[in-house]
Amino acid sequence: MARTMLRRLGPLAVVAAMALAGCAGEGKDGDPGAMPLAAGQSCGSIRQELNRLDAKGTQAKVEAAGQGKKLSGPDKADVDRYNLLLNQYLGARCHVQEAGAGGYTRAH
Repeated sequence: MARTMLRRLGPLAVVAAMALAGCAGEGKDGDPGAMPLAAGQSCGSIRQELNRLDAKGTQAKVEAAGQGKKLSGPDKADVDRYNLLLNQYLGARCHVQEAGAGGYTRAH
């Protein structure tokens, strides 16, 4: 019975060991590091577009979408763009760069 159980768990153990080995190679805390930005993008250009969307009231639309409320086509497009930009901004560690440069700096 124990032998049968080990045979069934064997493949799972191999998969788990491979997953753990993959995580160990990412860094000491599993953080893969900053993601590169696309050509022509910078932290500043992303921040400027986020500020423009903020000025249009997109944050409230993001919250409304998160609560399951229906949005118009243009509002949904703004929410999708905002989320994409925010993911790029955070993924590239732009917020860490700003904090390292003496605190938050808002693009004008």
